[in-house]
Amino acid sequence: MAAERISIDQFLSLSKQFSVIDVRSPGEYQHAHIPGAYSLPLFTNEERAAVGTAYKQQSREAAIKIGLDFFGPKMKTILEAAEAICIKNKQQSNKNAAEDSGKTILVYCWRGGMRSGAVSWLLDLYGFKVFTLVAGYKKFRNHVLDTFSYPYQFNILGGYTGSGKTELLKKLQSNGEPVIDLEGIAGHKGSAFGNIGLPNQPTQEMFENVLAIKLAEEKIKFETTNKPIWLEDESQRIGHINIPSNLWNTMRQSPVFFLDIPFEERLKHIVQEYGVLDTQKLVDATCRIKEKLGGLQTKQVTENLQSGNHEEGFRILLKYYDKYYSKSLHNREGLNSLLNSIHCKSITTENTSVLLHHTHSKTSEI
Repeated sequence: MAAERISIDQFLSLSKQFSVIDVRSPGEYQHAHIPGAYSLPLFTNEERAAVGTAYKQQSREAAIKIGLDFFGPKMKTILEAAEAICIKNKQQSNKNAAEDSGKTILVYCWRGGMRSGAVSWLLDLYGFKVFTLVAGYKKFRNHVLDTFSYPYQFNILGGYTGSGKTELLKKLQSNGEPVIDLEGIAGHKGSAFGNIGLPNQPTQEMFENVLAIKLAEEKIKFETTNKPIWLEDESQRIGHINIPSNLWNTMRQSPVFFLDIPFEERLKHIVQEYGVLDTQKLVDATCRIKEKLGGLQTKQVTENLQSGNHEEGFRILLKYYDKYYSKSLHNREGLNSLLNSIHCKSITTENTSVLLHHTHSKTSEI
């Protein structure tokens, strides 16, 4: 039986149960792919370029013949790799996979054309049940971009730097609330210091892909529980990643639950979190905001950090970021109707209970 071509909705639904392989080149996969997909390239980067050049400069037939020269010797390797992926995926799955999950596989390429067609033919010949994505990864990308235009119901968790917002998001999530950790997906904590000690950020495209899948998952929770999705109040730019404009606009029109925590408590929290990081990297990050921070304060922060006086160094930085965040917070239309202030004496996950209470009332105090 030939491979079955399915829509993006069907493809994403089945991907929760079966293995997904991306048969595009390694470079295409590395740039961005459908989250959870394994890379099983039909062509190397160089081979793909050769086939593409033949297609443009000679003919479709010439490109196919060159592609077959590359494909033929790889057939056995591709089959064995697909088998290994299915076995690995089934072993790692705790979802009570169907009996045929080890012989069912989903395949996609860029447009759902010759590359996925060739690999699907081979896998089908060998005995796999194969599904291919109509219009390929390009269709998935259109789906991703459409996802950001949906009128989501958000609750925005606000608060000055050092308010423990990330910790509260994790606590909310453990309590069963729909939550999306934008900084976690972006691989960056949002300030000039936000990438210290973290791996390189994903590409913009990969960030969007993961975010779209997460939004779809949390949207289902909202539809089941009627609980809005919690997001942290972010600048549109997180490191070198941008929150998509349509989604950003929805965030800026959503209720904000602002954690009002004393400066000294936040300073203590920041020193504990960032004071253990490499001093030179902290200094370098400070120098990157010299133009906005000012020459004198940059010098003061640098000297304090280098002498080990983290508290005084971060005190200056925290005042700077407080001004920056205050400007962003108040640069909203209709802020008075959106802002809910929560007065907290300290930074603790116990603030979660009052935070949740504030989804229905304006003020409270711990």
